[in-house]
Amino acid sequence: MVPGQDLVVAGYAGLSGSLYLLDACGEELSRRLSVAYLDEMRRLDNQVIEKGEDYWSAVGATEWEPCGLGGILQSIWDLTGAYGLGVEFALRRIPIHQETIEVCECLSCNPYRLYSRGCWLLTAENGGRLVRRLADDGIPAAVIGQINPGIAREVIQDDGRGFLERPHKDEIFQRIPDFFKKDKRRQHYERENSGSN
Repeated sequence: MVPGQDLVVAGYAGLSGSLYLLDACGEELSRRLSVAYLDEMRRLDNQVIEKGEDYWSAVGATEWEPCGLGGILQSIWDLTGAYGLGVEFALRRIPIHQETIEVCECLSCNPYRLYSRGCWLLTAENGGRLVRRLADDGIPAAVIGQINPGIAREVIQDDGRGFLERPHKDEIFQRIPDFFKKDKRRQHYERENSGSN
């Protein structure tokens, strides 16, 4: 990963976390969202991407980081910090389902700081080419920014530019405090992240 490369997101930020929230808080959510809407959201589970490093290298990524605990913003912080490089990215370009946004609004959670297993942060010399290659494989992706020299982590938002804050505790713990005690999620997370760089 070097300055000038594009920053790409493959998959959807916060999707897996919002599906867990749907299971844990379904009754509360059904008071604000229709049952049909929530049922439709459950079908999004098949959009969680499970790929290995051989795949990302083959499609042209120069580096990759699985998103997980802490969401997409944690992954951006971790990846750029590992290389001691800066980044600028547009928050609105990050792929995210409207359903994830709705669930997070109902539960007062930040979807960009929500568990995002199955979403990947990638870098590439030509992000547009990588996005097209992923589309050929049925994987949604978008160029969200670029890697810069220095260490500044800049976020472009509707109201201007700001700096990425240090990571916070994952939003999922607000509603599911024992999140890692169920379904062997901790083992899955640690296995997934053991060789990400």
